[in-house]
Amino acid sequence: SDHMENIYGYLMKYTNLVTGWQYRFFVLNNDAGLLEYFVNEQSRHLKPRGTLQLAGAVISPSDEDSHTFTVNAASGEQYKLRATDAKERQHWVSRLQICTQHHTEAIGKNNPPLKSRSFSLASQGSANSPGVQRRLSQNAVSFFNVGHHRLPTGKRVPIMQPDHLVDVREMMSQAEGQQRDLIRSIECLPVSGHLTSLDQDLLMLKATSMATMNCLNDCFHILQLQDASQQKGSLPAGTTISWLEPKISLANHFKNGAAQNFPAEINKPASVREEQSVVEPCQLTREPEEINPDEELEDICDDKEDDLGAVEEQRSVILHLLSQLKLGMDLTRVVLPTFILEKRSLLEMYADFMSHPNLFIAITNGTTPEERMIRFVEYYLTSFHEGRKGAIAKKPYNPIIGETFHCSWRMPKSQVATDAGHNFSAHSPSEQVILSKDLEGQTELDYYTVKFVAEQVSHHPPVSGFYAECVERKMCVNAHVWTKSKFLGMSIGVTMVGEGILSLLEHGEEYTFSLPCAYARSILTVPWVELGGKVNINCVKTGYSASINFHTKPFYGGKLHRVTGEVKQNTTNTVVCRVQGEWNSVLEFTYSNGETKYVDLTKLSVTRKRVRPLEKQGPFESRRLWQHVTESLRDGDIDKATEHKRALEERQRNEERLRAETETPWCTKYFLKE
Repeated sequence: SDHMENIYGYLMKYTNLVTGWQYRFFVLNNDAGLLEYFVNEQSRHLKPRGTLQLAGAVISPSDEDSHTFTVNAASGEQYKLRATDAKERQHWVSRLQICTQHHTEAIGKNNPPLKSRSFSLASQGSANSPGVQRRLSQNAVSFFNVGHHRLPTGKRVPIMQPDHLVDVREMMSQAEGQQRDLIRSIECLPVSGHLTSLDQDLLMLKATSMATMNCLNDCFHILQLQDASQQKGSLPAGTTISWLEPKISLANHFKNGAAQNFPAEINKPASVREEQSVVEPCQLTREPEEINPDEELEDICDDKEDDLGAVEEQRSVILHLLSQLKLGMDLTRVVLPTFILEKRSLLEMYADFMSHPNLFIAITNGTTPEERMIRFVEYYLTSFHEGRKGAIAKKPYNPIIGETFHCSWRMPKSQVATDAGHNFSAHSPSEQVILSKDLEGQTELDYYTVKFVAEQVSHHPPVSGFYAECVERKMCVNAHVWTKSKFLGMSIGVTMVGEGILSLLEHGEEYTFSLPCAYARSILTVPWVELGGKVNINCVKTGYSASINFHTKPFYGGKLHRVTGEVKQNTTNTVVCRVQGEWNSVLEFTYSNGETKYVDLTKLSVTRKRVRPLEKQGPFESRRLWQHVTESLRDGDIDKATEHKRALEERQRNEERLRAETETPWCTKYFLKE
C-alpha cells in the first residue's frame, strides 16, 4: 500500500509506422485501476485521449532496449511506451505491476463464478436437406447453436461458499464433454461435398473451442488460488496471479480421435519424474575448452525429417496453438509443441551449413580479388541445401543459454580447388563415405582440418554465435545471429538478424555477409520451408560486392526456391558474375568472359562432420544436453520428449531467476560482445 500512490509524467508512445513515437502525458490512477494519457500536461482537465483498464493486464519490459515497455490490457489493447532511461522505466513498470495485481485480485474476490457457455452441433438431417445444402451466403457458424446452461429452477448460484468450486468444476466437465462431442461431430463429416471436415470455418471453430476450454481451466486455477487466499487470509508474499500452461495435456487431448483427460502428473513418465527431482542448477566453467580433434569420430547420425505422421496426428494441437496467436506476434517466448521439432539443436544446424568444406577452403585459393569474391558467393549459395534436413519444415531445438556445439571436418587436399577451374566434386554420398574412411590412414599433411564451435550467448533475445577456422589456410568465419520469429497467418517467418565476417588472413581481406529470412509455409497441412529476402556480401578492401535475392513464391504461378544475384566491382560498377536457379537444386553461374557453369546441389559431395562421442562431451554440449529429447523423438514418444524438454527449459528459467536475484551477469565461454 506504500507504493499505491498516483504517478504521472511524460512517456513516449508508439502510434504506428507513419506517426512513430510521440510524447504523451500519462497518469496512473491507482484508485480506479486505470492508465490514462493526454496530449500534454496542460490538457489533464480534459477527457483522456486514451484509457487502459489495468485489471488482468500484463506489464512487460521490452528486449529491444532498456527504455521500452508494453502494457497489454485484458481487452487485447496494447500500449508500447518508452521512458527516458532504464531507471524511469523500472519506476513505471513496478508501479503499474503493483496496481495491476491489486485490481486483478479485487476482481476475483468480488465476482461470483461465471456461468459456462458451450457449443453443440445441430442435428445433421439427410444429405439432401436444406440445412446441409450450404449456400454461399452462409458460414459454418450458422450450423451451431449457442446456449447457456441454466441451473435447475430455485437453485441459486452460490457465492463464495466452501463448496462453490464443486459446481464450477461440474459445469466445466459438462462443457469439456460437449466440446469433445463437437470435435467428433466435425471430424465425422465427409471429406468432400458442400460441408466437409476440412472446412476452414470448422477448423477455426475446433481451434477456438479448445482454446476456450484451456482458458476456462486457467480461470478455474485462479479461482482456486483466490479461494485458498481467503481461507488463509491473504496470498503468500511474492505470489502473482498469471496465466499458466493449459491444465489439459494437449499432447494427449486428441490422439487419433480418442479423448483423454488425465492429470499431468499421471501422464508424466516415471523416469522423467525421477530425473526432474534431481535436476540441479549446473554451475558451468566458463573457461574455453580446447577440443582434441583426435577424439572426434565421423558422425554416423543421419536424422532425415520426412515423417509427416506426427503432424497429421497432432492437427488439433496446431489449431489450438494458432487460435492463441495474432498476426505479427513475436514467437520468441511462445512454447511450440514438441512434435514439430527436428532432432538437432539450432547450433548444430549452423554447423551443417559447413558441409562442403572443400568449397569453403577453396575461397582463399582464388588468385584475384574477383575470383575470391565469386568463390565465396558459390560457397554461400551451396550451404543452405544441406542445412535443411529433408523437405518437411521442422524446427531445431531452441539452444539453452551456455549451450555449445563442437565439430570438425577433414578435407583431402586433392579435393580442394586451387585454380580457376572450380573443382566442384560430384561424388555420390556412398563414394563420399568411402573417401572419408580413407582419411583415417592418411598423414596430417594430406588433409586440411576445419574446426567449428557454436555457443548460445543470450537467451532473451535468443542470440547464437558460431565460428569456423582452417588454420592451415589462415581463414576463419565469425558470425552472430538473432532469430526473430513472427506469426504470419498460415506461415511463420524467421528473420536472421546479425552478420558474419569471413577473414582471409593471407590476403588481408574481410567479407561481411548477412543471412536470408526463412519461412515455414502451409503449417496446417504439409509444412515446407522457403527462403526470402535480399542479402549482401561486401569486401571493403577489394571493392567487390555481391547482391543476392532469395525469391518467395508468388501467390499465382512462379517457381519455388528461386534465387538470383550478381557480383560487381563497385568502383567501375561492372558486373563480373550473374547467378540464377534454385538454392536447393541447380544453380547457373554466368561469368563476364561468357562462360557458364551449372552446379547440381543434389549431387555435390557432403563431407560428414566429426563429433566427439556423447560420453566425452561436456554437460552443456548440444547432443549430450538434448540426448533424452532426441531419443524420445526417434522412438516416437512425443509425451516423453515433451517432459524432457520441459525439464531443460525449467532449469534454464530457474538459473536465470537466480542470476537476476543475485545480479550476476552471464559470462560467455567462447565469444565476446562488442
